[in-house]
Amino acid sequence: MDIADLRIALFSGNYNYVRDGANQALNRLVEYLLRQGAQVRVYAPVVKEPAFAPTGDLVGVCAVPIPGRAEYRIPLLLAGKAKRDLKRFSPNIVHVSSPDPVGHQAVTWARHRDLPVLASVHTRFETYLRYYNMAWGEPVIEAVLRRFYRRCSALVAPSESMAQLLREQRMNYDVTIWSRGVDREVFNPARRDNAWRQSLGIADNDVAIGFLGRLVMEKGLDVYSDTLDDLRRRGVPFKVIVIGEGPAREWFESRLPDGAFVGFQQGADLGRAVASMDLLFNPSVTETFGNVTLEAMACAVPVVAAAATGSQSLVADGVSGRLVPPGAVRQFAEAIRAYIENPALRLAHGAAGETRAADFDWDKINHAVADTYLRLIRQKAKG
Repeated sequence: MDIADLRIALFSGNYNYVRDGANQALNRLVEYLLRQGAQVRVYAPVVKEPAFAPTGDLVGVCAVPIPGRAEYRIPLLLAGKAKRDLKRFSPNIVHVSSPDPVGHQAVTWARHRDLPVLASVHTRFETYLRYYNMAWGEPVIEAVLRRFYRRCSALVAPSESMAQLLREQRMNYDVTIWSRGVDREVFNPARRDNAWRQSLGIADNDVAIGFLGRLVMEKGLDVYSDTLDDLRRRGVPFKVIVIGEGPAREWFESRLPDGAFVGFQQGADLGRAVASMDLLFNPSVTETFGNVTLEAMACAVPVVAAAATGSQSLVADGVSGRLVPPGAVRQFAEAIRAYIENPALRLAHGAAGETRAADFDWDKINHAVADTYLRLIRQKAKG
């Protein structure tokens, strides 16, 4: 059996209606699999005006907006047209990418037919409660996730640090790596554009601290703004470039009144914006990989990040950036201050990050997932 023999039913909570790192990775995976001759069917919520066209065949499932976060939808039911389509498609493996109700139903459907199930882990859902003053609920969420993931044949995680955490949490014991790649045509140091910086009020000799990501509180926006407040109190000069959109934009703008908010960027414009930073500050602890960290590294931009899953597998502390304990505002400020005051340090750590980013080729990374599919099918056939 080879990749061309695969018939994959992929279940996603968000395949294309809002653009994020997780669904970008899933679309790239499907593109690779189709190019290798595999058959793929994607089951996910659909909307009238998605963020981008889906890769491959997308079948809509019953879903409703999430209360308070209407831009996202929660898949509720695998039934009707979608379930009939799934039966006709007759997959030989099921891939679930979100522990939502339809994901649970897909796992049950596969287990009743003795099909292997691969789950990909894209975010640390249990950490989200910290940003809504509900950290007491983390053990409950972990228990729900454990039940879901232990019913799967295996897991893939985007970094070794995340894979080790999943093992420690007893989510599953067959956990391998599905890393992330970076498009070097888009993300490279040559994309830096001083004229574009100047149009934002950032002079050539200004040091621009960047933020890249969806503007939601789970990305550590409070820690980011508190850290910059600390730098101001120390009299450290800097500018800010914020790339992204989201429901917390108004709050973030109120905290960073002098920041250059450039909104959602993509393609060459995104590469230009990232390369035009002088350092990236990523305080989030919710990522399982950290696509934004890798994209900055590919642009030779040093990274100051929370020492959490994802970034720990990318950033070499003191070599290509700094890793700081999550939420440690003063330590974040000190790490950023060192880069602002030492251009040679920024240059050296940025160059080291670019060298590290060269290891992340998309086809090689996605081939590892295809190999995992084939391994699980062989193991199931052997009982």
